[in-house]
Amino acid sequence: MSTLHGRGSVEGLPEWDRCAVMGVVNVTPDSFSDGGRWFDTSTAVKHGLDLVAEGADLVDVGGESTRPGASRVDEAEELRRVVPVVRGLAAEGVTVSVDTMRARVAEQAVAAGAVLVNDVSGGLADPAMIPAVAATGAPFVVMHWRGFSQDMNSRAVYTDVVAEVVAELRARIEAVIEGGIAPERLVIDPGLGFAKQAEHDLALVAHLAELRGLGRPVLVAASRKRFLGHVLAGPEGAPPPPARERDAATAAVSAIAAHEGAWAVRVHEVRATADAVRVARAVEGAR
Repeated sequence: MSTLHGRGSVEGLPEWDRCAVMGVVNVTPDSFSDGGRWFDTSTAVKHGLDLVAEGADLVDVGGESTRPGASRVDEAEELRRVVPVVRGLAAEGVTVSVDTMRARVAEQAVAAGAVLVNDVSGGLADPAMIPAVAATGAPFVVMHWRGFSQDMNSRAVYTDVVAEVVAELRARIEAVIEGGIAPERLVIDPGLGFAKQAEHDLALVAHLAELRGLGRPVLVAASRKRFLGHVLAGPEGAPPPPARERDAATAAVSAIAAHEGAWAVRVHEVRATADAVRVARAVEGAR
């Protein structure tokens, strides 16, 4: 594996001299933190460009909410939401990722200019995904996943969450490589909040080194998630809503992830995290 400051590099993507910042554009009416705000194409493209202006290195466009309990959108609607936004951002020179569990959406998004496929199911939701991505040559994010949003909370059962997530990710990496995607094009993601309780998410953030031991760059997507709400609420309090009230906590995780060698962090609010990863890089450079 080629390395850049120990974070790893991904064939087919730019190299950054620090932890990269992936900004989120949810083209959905029901995302857990900003659903409906960027739901039409022109507004979504403008939001993506604003994220780049605030410091995002790449922009992740998704048309299906994966919040706990969410129902699936149909393929035609997901295509209608996603492809024009990907095309609009790519036309402006933005490095675009597509957040989808469907092979056909991935194919059409890459054709429209996306350069990374971010599948929260790691290729498990759609058996056509791995061969489709292999055929495009695009890099691929393999996230730890145990099932769809409707029932994923019931799957949050672990004896040793770090060891089990590492083992399950290793198995998925092997399957994806066997399916034809080059190992140099893989990114791994521990899947914070997906079939995990707060204590599981915190343990995974605390043990990013074990995830990096899988030999591929690590993407950390903690932004505004439930475990941050639990931390901020304390033992008796009510968690703040999954919106801007969790952004300072998100930036704190971004700084920790950058310090621990994450390749990228995926966030809704970019400016504070862009500052956080730059500070982490400056401290690293002062050693």
